[in-house]
Amino acid sequence: MAYILKNKNLEIHIDLPSENYQFSRFDWTSKITSVKFKGIPVCTQEKIEGDVENIYGKGFYNEFGIEMPVGFDEIKEGEYFPKIGVGALKKEGAEYSFSKAYETEPADFKIITDTNKLLIECVSPSVNGYSYVLKKEIELLESSFVIRYYLHNTGGKIISTNEYCHNFLAINKELMGSNYILKFPFDIKPELLGATVNPEEKVELGQNEITFKNTPNEQFFFSNLSGSKNVDAHWELINTKSKIGVSETGSFKTDKINLWGWKHVISPELFFDINLKPDQEIEWSRKYDIYEIDN
Repeated sequence: MAYILKNKNLEIHIDLPSENYQFSRFDWTSKITSVKFKGIPVCTQEKIEGDVENIYGKGFYNEFGIEMPVGFDEIKEGEYFPKIGVGALKKEGAEYSFSKAYETEPADFKIITDTNKLLIECVSPSVNGYSYVLKKEIELLESSFVIRYYLHNTGGKIISTNEYCHNFLAINKELMGSNYILKFPFDIKPELLGATVNPEEKVELGQNEITFKNTPNEQFFFSNLSGSKNVDAHWELINTKSKIGVSETGSFKTDKINLWGWKHVISPELFFDINLKPDQEIEWSRKYDIYEIDN
């Protein structure tokens, strides 16, 4: 059963590492599958038709190394590389693909529960000279929750990768459309973006916000929204119909922000860079505030 953090404003459901999702992409230490604010859901799932096999993302799932998994290029096919928060993955093919179902040898997980907190520790075995300890604390506050990360490089090689949270957002299950506004604390300059996938041109880029002309039927994607500038790690999504806002604030600066979405979901992604020498450690956090808006 999911572990539940709950107060008068928020209800958060978290699958434990051994529950449901056992795929090789997303981190198993903080599988936040559902968040409700005063009974209203603020997140959804990757596939609109559901996920009976638990192989897709949902809620607030995070991932390490979507493009650069640790040690992948150093090994031959059939050997194993570490996927932080998951375990050891068996290399298949010359290029890494986050959507591939890699054969997995899970890491060791330890769980500590508290009244308003959940702490999960992930201890990896040594895989080609790499090993680590990842600790994740999820704390419930009055109208917000915080995810705190602690990563310790216990191996003999440098851990160089990144981490982001794939926020699968939809307020009150409402489809993307004119009632949504996504705001950023910087100017968006289309000429500086990386990839731009907006086939129906229903997603509109403003000066520092993103809106919709209509509900997109096709997936959309924008990379490098800040134009590689180092900016505050923050976004705010509001729904003018439900009059609810959701925001994420990282404890770090970021030079990589991506945006993915579909008709039923929008996902702003704030990336955190990691470059840890042996025996070094690092901490960072993500805070999510959920609130009512006046207009």
